[in-house]
Amino acid sequence: MLQTRLRITEIFYSLQGESKFVGLPTVFVRLTGCPLRCGYCDTEYAFQGGEYQQFDDIINEIAQYNTLYVCVTGGEPLAQKNCLAFLDRLVDAGYYVSLETSGAIDVCDVNNKVVKVMDIKTPGSGEKAKNRWENISCLRTADQVKFVIIDREDYDWAKAVIEEYQLSQRTEVLMSPAFNELPAKRLAEWILEDQLQVRFQLQLHKILWGEEQGR
Repeated sequence: MLQTRLRITEIFYSLQGESKFVGLPTVFVRLTGCPLRCGYCDTEYAFQGGEYQQFDDIINEIAQYNTLYVCVTGGEPLAQKNCLAFLDRLVDAGYYVSLETSGAIDVCDVNNKVVKVMDIKTPGSGEKAKNRWENISCLRTADQVKFVIIDREDYDWAKAVIEEYQLSQRTEVLMSPAFNELPAKRLAEWILEDQLQVRFQLQLHKILWGEEQGR
């Protein structure tokens, strides 16, 4: 029997703080649960708890806001198997959908109309061993790969990965400093010194609202 519910931590309306959709009014659907424990994680409150909601109820709540942009995030959204069917429902409803995923779970069955924003976990995250490298072959030019950088070791490691997998030729690559870990200016200088073909980004929502999540 097809399950049509998800365990939800929160649904909220805010400006997208990252990725190619940065600055756009967006409804965020934060799913509960994550198999990773990154050292810089800022959504630990989504690891457990939450409440089950039916797809129809979630979509009705999204429809209260005057935007076509929806971001499904977590936790790790793909840890809930029903997430794939929910993404299909959002696409069928006419939304521009992005999925924020850790890259630790297979992304190859995600709807091709969904923009995948996939982390590659650096050594500084403490979860490098969880990277599912096979996911890279399933990325499209519309998708994005993200590196969160804690220090120079992370940066040099990320550079090597970008070169090994020719990521800049495959999809857009994002690089951002870990909040309160690495000065943003330092990372920007490294990127410019190396003429690295990546998009430097900051977390807009934290610039606007500090460490409050997504608001």
